[in-house]
Amino acid sequence: MFCGSCMHDNTWARALRDAGVEVTLIPTYTPIRVDEENLSSQRVFFGGINVYLEHRWDFWRRLPRWATRWVDHPKLISLATKFSVSNDASNLGELTLAMLDGESGPQQTDVEELAAFIGNDLKPDVVCFSNALLCGVLRTLKQQFSGPVFCTLQGDDIFLDSLPDKFRTETIRRMSERSAEFDGFLVHSNYYRDHMSELLGLPAERFHRIPLGIDFSDFEGQPKAVAGEPFRIGYFARICPEKGLHVLIDAVRTLRQRGRSVRLVAGGYLGSRDQAWFDRLRKDAADLGTAFEYAGSPPDHAGKVAFLQTLDVLCVPTVYREPKGIFVLESLASGVPVVQPAHGSFPEMLDQTGGGLLYQPDDTADLVNSLERVIDEPTLRLRLATEGSSRVREAFNMEAMVRQTQTIFEAQLQSFQAISAKQE
Repeated sequence: MFCGSCMHDNTWARALRDAGVEVTLIPTYTPIRVDEENLSSQRVFFGGINVYLEHRWDFWRRLPRWATRWVDHPKLISLATKFSVSNDASNLGELTLAMLDGESGPQQTDVEELAAFIGNDLKPDVVCFSNALLCGVLRTLKQQFSGPVFCTLQGDDIFLDSLPDKFRTETIRRMSERSAEFDGFLVHSNYYRDHMSELLGLPAERFHRIPLGIDFSDFEGQPKAVAGEPFRIGYFARICPEKGLHVLIDAVRTLRQRGRSVRLVAGGYLGSRDQAWFDRLRKDAADLGTAFEYAGSPPDHAGKVAFLQTLDVLCVPTVYREPKGIFVLESLASGVPVVQPAHGSFPEMLDQTGGGLLYQPDDTADLVNSLERVIDEPTLRLRLATEGSSRVREAFNMEAMVRQTQTIFEAQLQSFQAISAKQE
């Protein structure tokens, strides 16, 4: 699937590389899929097939590594993901706890391989994990690697909230215990800093904010002086209940009942897990006729940019508290204002960019009223689009992301070096 976190990590790695930093992007579980140049290495650690088989069968864990390594081949993993593969947290409670056991769990061999690769082969200055659910590797890694190890938090809570209750409490307890050994955490909003600090029971001062950054070179769309007819309301995110497409469909239905000439165009990745849900949703939306269209998932970056530039406003009414929201930045960069729920990272984003309106979460009537304002007040729509297009480039560019990353990493490196010098 196209994963927003993977795509941003890839952009982050490219920005650091372009600034002269040597970067290795290591995929775990599956190869990553992005809509720009893929910087990740070919070798996949914790290959999803092996992780599952190690968890399920003792005999598989006892096999020599040469006999099991073949199932970590990226092409084989990619092929397997086309079939019955689940990333639904409600089905992965036991496996999640097993992963957190790290050096004492069924994935012990995988833990040791990744730690040895980083500590003995790569020998980097800094290591940065992409999520806290990988923290089972940390203790073994610190035996091989003496530098600082950070962890980027970018949606871990969403997975945790989807775990069955009998697994969620224990998972958070183990994550909190293991994560305390990280040397720092990276987040993209103050909201997520406070939320994850409380969830993991760790001091907020250990969390560092790094701005999201996107490459604006292809986003050349200018704010539209005149909206289209009908007015095009866009949705661009993964097609799933969490992102709230059903909420937006209800809002569009109400707008049409009020006599507004609007059309909803949805784009984004649709996986097998959510196909049945989306089929029901489309059936329920049959009354909208051609006023609702699913445009599919753009095949590449250019297709995504082209899709966004056809819109008059973007709305992704997430029913959870979004920690990132890159689609907001991409919409504003395309000259398209947004209407978003006033939770998660969205209030901070719109405060920094001025590119949209906020509505009360879980209040469809307020969402309808906010969309209606953008439709009925062309001056407001153009002002939001113009201001957002300008300010998003100032606050969320790749250069700012790289500067803050280097500042945080270099400060931690100096601290480590000072401690090492005292010990000598």
